[in-house]
Amino acid sequence: MRFKHLIILALSTAAACTGGGAHQPEEPPRMPDTLRVATLYSPTSFFSYRGQEMGYDYDLVTALAQAKGMALDLQVAPSLQLALDMLDSGLVDLVAYEVPVTSEYKERAIACGPVSETTQVLVQPRRGDRIKDVTDLVGRDVYVEANSRYHQRISNLNDELGGGVRIHTVDRDTLIAEDLIDMVHRGEIPLTIVASDIARLNRTYYPDLDVTLEVSFPQRSAWAVGLNSQWLADSIDAWLAGEEPRQENAQLLKRYFELSKRLPPEVNFTFANGHASPWDESFKTHAKELGWDWRLLASQAYVESRFDRTITSPWSGAIGLMQIMPSTARAYGVDPSTLTDAEVSIALATRILQTLDRGLASRVADPQERIKFVIAAYNSGPAHIYDAIALAAKIGKDPQVWDGNVAEALLLKSNPEYYNDPVVKHGYFRGRQTVTYVAEVMDFHHKAQSKLK
Repeated sequence: MRFKHLIILALSTAAACTGGGAHQPEEPPRMPDTLRVATLYSPTSFFSYRGQEMGYDYDLVTALAQAKGMALDLQVAPSLQLALDMLDSGLVDLVAYEVPVTSEYKERAIACGPVSETTQVLVQPRRGDRIKDVTDLVGRDVYVEANSRYHQRISNLNDELGGGVRIHTVDRDTLIAEDLIDMVHRGEIPLTIVASDIARLNRTYYPDLDVTLEVSFPQRSAWAVGLNSQWLADSIDAWLAGEEPRQENAQLLKRYFELSKRLPPEVNFTFANGHASPWDESFKTHAKELGWDWRLLASQAYVESRFDRTITSPWSGAIGLMQIMPSTARAYGVDPSTLTDAEVSIALATRILQTLDRGLASRVADPQERIKFVIAAYNSGPAHIYDAIALAAKIGKDPQVWDGNVAEALLLKSNPEYYNDPVVKHGYFRGRQTVTYVAEVMDFHHKAQSKLK
C-alpha cells in the first residue's frame, strides 16, 4: 500500500443570504473524494498475510470508503499518540483504531464508528478445575508483563483480596501477551491476564483455553475524528447503522475473533500402499521444476490442507490443496474458481515457490537452507521474511540460517518493540504460526522420506 499525504477539499461554511435577509441553513460538508486514515499495526487492526492486507479495522474502513465512493489513503502510525497527532494536525481525517473513550481522549477527538468494550481477563486451561471467581486467585501463580496495565491490575486486585496472589513478572522486551497465552496453552505457566480482545483472537488458535473470567471493569473504545468533524462522525455512525454495514461488521467480528485460525487438524497418516496422496505424480513432476524432493512439496500440501483439495480457509479465504489466496491466483493470471482443481493448485504453488526462491537467492546463499525460508515465505508472504532477515542481522543472529536465527527474529515481529523498529518495513506479524508451519512441513517430510521412495 502506498502511504501518501493528499490535500482534502476545503469545506465551506459561508451561508448565502436570501432576498428577505434570512440566512439559508448551512449544508453539511460533503464527504471527501479521498478518506485519509491513520491506523496501527496490530493483530486486530491491520497486518499483512500472504501479501494481502487484512485486519478488522482495515476491512471495515475499506468497506466504508467503498460504500461512500471514496479512495482510501491509509497511513500507519507507530503509536496511538502519534496517530492522534496526525488527526490534530489535519494530516488524516479518521483514526481507524481502538481509541479509548475517556475524558482524556474526548479532549482531542470525537468517538465514532464501531464501539468495542474490552476488559482484562484471566487466561487459563479449559481442562481441570477452572477458576470461576477472582477470590480463587489467592494462592495461585499469575504471570504478567512487567510494568504493564496487566501488572498494575493484578497488583491492585491482590491488594483488594488482602494479598496471597503470587505475581510473576516477565520482561516485556522478550515476551508479550501473545507469548504468555501460548505458554499457558503449552502448560509452561498456569495463568496470565490479557485484554479480552487479544484473548478472544488468540482463542481462535488455542480452543483449549478459557478466557471468560473478567478481572477488571470494562473499557469502551471506538474510532475517532477531529473535534471539528462532528459531521464526519455522524456520517460514519449513520453508515454503520445501516443493515448491510451492520451485517458486514458482524461478519468481520466473527472472522477475526471467532473463526478458527489453526492449521487443519492432523490425521493419522500411514502412507498406505506407498503413496502420500492421489496426486503424487503431480508432485513428482512439479518438484523437478523446483529442484526439490517431491516428498517435500507433498509435505507442504499435507500441512496446508491435509490433502483436501476442496478446503477453503474460513478466515483468510485461501483455497484448495495448496491453500492459495484468490488475490495471489489473480496476480499469476489464474482464475480463483479453479483452485479446487488439485493439478491447478500444485502447478500454481510451484510457480509461487519459484518466485519466492528467486527473491530470496540474494539473501540466503545455501540452496538447501534457503528451502526453509521459501516455505516460510509461502506461509507468511515474503515481506515478513525479508523483515525477519533484516531484524536477525540487527540483533546479532545469522541472517542466512533459519532455525534459531531468522525464525527467532520472525517471532519478535509480534512485539511492538521490534515491529516498529526502523529495519522492519511491514509491521506486525504473528510469527509463531509460520515458525510452527515450517517445523510441521519439515517433520512430515522426514517421515515421508523414511516411508516413500
